[in-house]
Amino acid sequence: MNRVAVTLDPTDLNIPEMMLAQTIRPERYGEPLSAFALESVPVPYFQSDECLIKVMAAGVNHNGVWAARGYPIDVIDLQRSRGEEHDFHIAGSDASGIVVAVGADVDDISIGDEVVLHCGWWDSDSVVDEIMDKSAKIWGYEINFGAFAEYTRVKRQAILPKPAHLSWEQAASYMLCGATAYRMLHGFAPHTVKPGEVVLIWGGSGGMGSMAIQLVNAAGGIPIAVVSSDEKAAYCRQIGAKGTINRQDYRHWGVLEDIENPVVYAQWLNEARRFQKEIWRLVGEKLSPSIVIEHPGEDTFPTSSFVCAPGGMVVICAGTSGYKGTFDIRYQWMRQKRFQGSHFANSAQCSAFNKLVRQGIIKPCLTRIFDFEALPLAHQIMFENREPLGNFAIRVGSQWEG
Repeated sequence: MNRVAVTLDPTDLNIPEMMLAQTIRPERYGEPLSAFALESVPVPYFQSDECLIKVMAAGVNHNGVWAARGYPIDVIDLQRSRGEEHDFHIAGSDASGIVVAVGADVDDISIGDEVVLHCGWWDSDSVVDEIMDKSAKIWGYEINFGAFAEYTRVKRQAILPKPAHLSWEQAASYMLCGATAYRMLHGFAPHTVKPGEVVLIWGGSGGMGSMAIQLVNAAGGIPIAVVSSDEKAAYCRQIGAKGTINRQDYRHWGVLEDIENPVVYAQWLNEARRFQKEIWRLVGEKLSPSIVIEHPGEDTFPTSSFVCAPGGMVVICAGTSGYKGTFDIRYQWMRQKRFQGSHFANSAQCSAFNKLVRQGIIKPCLTRIFDFEALPLAHQIMFENREPLGNFAIRVGSQWEG
């Protein structure tokens, strides 16, 4: 690996040897408010197919929460097993910034380019659907030196042009959630979003939900958002949801247990059917979701599998409420529903989504900006599910230059 000082003159580039970063260390694993700490660490090395980026702003998503907790994966232990020499982790899987150094094998990126970064990290000889390649990892989670620092290093293929009409903070906030939603809606033919079809979106007011609502509208579909408060419902309708359902009005969440007990099962089924009928009421006809955008997992998967239309697809990208997936399999095989796992996106999908943002078709839905010192608080709010309206961003270089 080449040190920045060896590859390019640090004096000319004004790149220091050390940088400020919000780090995570194993002894601090726990809630984000205490897991992150601001400290000075070395500017990262980078390889010939990578670039060094001055981070102007960074996005906040659940990768930072999971990294802070050391669960479900101890990311530092994982990285050390793969040869990482540092005993800290710098999270952050969304960013905007300025290219300050370019690897020897990168010939289409220039110093000074204003860019956004996605979190896909894979070898240059990976398969066409790169996120399925055995080399695929997530920058800022499985890969150290993410966005929560003055400088970061990324693979060339993770660099996309910054939309000129967006601020640094807006540009840093949308890529991970947006590209993830784009793949879920467009990546698994023939189950792709189509005009006139209903799409059920869990967590509609959050980062991914706000992107999914807009993507469904852009494709001519009918987005129905599930939320947990009237405030979140109003926000979803504001950004284009055709209808909202408050999950607090139902009592059947969690693991589907004791399915052989007719009384217990009838209680669950009655609530699931009541939820289904609310979708029909909002749509104006008995039209069930052709696609269900799933990420809570344990609490909601039984309902997702039930309300999904015959021949439709439940596509799941996370398990924020837990990882135990239960469902009544009879509704899956008899009605020929598809269960599809989805993980971030490939290069083509990232580029296609970023083009929609550059065209102004998709808005970042940035609702709150934090200073760099307040990064732990931003993640604590997400961890506690206190204010998950749209996307959050962290000022980094934009704070110090502004």
